[in-house]
Amino acid sequence: MRPLCLDEYEQQARAKLPADVFDYVYGGSDDESSLRDSRKAFDAWWLRPNVLVDVSRCDTSVSLLGTTLSHPLVVAPMAYQCLAHPDGEVATARAAGSLGGLMTVSTMASRTLEDVARAASGPLWFQVYCFRDRAVTTALIRRAEAAGYRALVLTVDTPRLGRRMRDMRSGFGLPAHVRAANFELDVSQALATRAPGESGIAAHASRDFDTALTWEAVAWVRSVSKLPVLLKGVLTAEDAERAVAAGVDGLVVSNHGGRQLDGALPPLEALPEVVAAVRGRCEVLVDGGIRRGTDVLKALALGAKAVMVGRPVYWGLAAGGEEGVGHLLSLLREELELALALAGRPSLAALDGSVLRRRASFG
Repeated sequence: MRPLCLDEYEQQARAKLPADVFDYVYGGSDDESSLRDSRKAFDAWWLRPNVLVDVSRCDTSVSLLGTTLSHPLVVAPMAYQCLAHPDGEVATARAAGSLGGLMTVSTMASRTLEDVARAASGPLWFQVYCFRDRAVTTALIRRAEAAGYRALVLTVDTPRLGRRMRDMRSGFGLPAHVRAANFELDVSQALATRAPGESGIAAHASRDFDTALTWEAVAWVRSVSKLPVLLKGVLTAEDAERAVAAGVDGLVVSNHGGRQLDGALPPLEALPEVVAAVRGRCEVLVDGGIRRGTDVLKALALGAKAVMVGRPVYWGLAAGGEEGVGHLLSLLREELELALALAGRPSLAALDGSVLRRRASFG
């Protein structure tokens, strides 16, 4: 029997993946409080359903940066997907596109951005890190443009890597069959470094990520490319205001899957203040802790245009490759459609804050 929900895919992935690989994908930083709180934040809201509404057809379609999608489930950027399955990002792109969805491809993908683009049957965004050597970032952006990617997602919450203790305990590094496919061999060799108490992933980030990153980088990326630019990692109204003033086309409200600043706001908790600050001047997405169609409904009711789904996609890939990812995304889309029907909201446009009530206490 195939899994009936996303958590069952997680159970299958845990059983199939090596322990250090599962911990690399699953883990957060420090005490992992942000990782837990991102999930718990959805429990802070009750749903207020309306009855006697015609829900014979529920429309889950959405338009993002001018692209019409059949649902608001965007695959989040996740590195080294060949850890989960030999086809890696290629399988994920095929599955996402076949369901009328969109995938964001990581700079640190284990298949080249060109390979993913050739395999994709749907639109792609490219996630960008700013490296100390800006020429490296420029070259990646140029390749993404040439391959037909439709937007750049600049990750801004990672000037340094969070202290990911699961990786430190296992001395995690990339196995020989997985590499950072968009880079020369020396980068993959650095990422493969294994030592007790250390992480090859952290060592690479410390060596190559730009720790002096400022708002100047937003203007720089916009000067390098004419593609729409989204910032990923915004959690406050003041940063949302600055981003809009800098001319960004979208924001992803995100705490990096609980892998950066432990104790940071859960993205769902931060979402209302970011939406209020933006005032419709750019697209707003949110990630972190999405496990059910009702989670998606709550995020959209709080003002997100779409959600990014990360770890669960990895579990689907580990459990069943392209078919696993496709089935997992289908489950989530079907759950969203059912949640809309049972809430008496026959379209995403019908969602607003009136479908929610805040619980008296968090958690």
